[in-house]
Amino acid sequence: MSPDGTKHAYWKDMLLASALIAAGFALSGLSLMQIAARNPQMAQATPPLQSSPAPADQDKPPAEPKPGGERPTTPAPEPARPDGQAQKAGAQPALPPAPAEKTAAPIPDKK
Repeated sequence: MSPDGTKHAYWKDMLLASALIAAGFALSGLSLMQIAARNPQMAQATPPLQSSPAPADQDKPPAEPKPGGERPTTPAPEPARPDGQAQKAGAQPALPPAPAEKTAAPIPDKK
């Protein structure tokens, strides 16, 4: 492209950019004018809360906690792996054995 052609393209791009910036400023100004022209009245979405009378059972203090309470367990919890004596007696573990750790041969030293 000749130097005159690049200069013309540059001015054309600058004119387009300037027009876009001016349009943005005009749109922002119009939006701000619309916001300022509105009545700033606030509406309450819900009516204010009214307190309700307290139920009769709320006058009593809470029940005393009982120390040493037991947790209810319907089926008794069992360990995932039974101990050695239980395995000898025929108890099956709940989980399969863990896979062996995979290791590779050691890296030989360079000579």
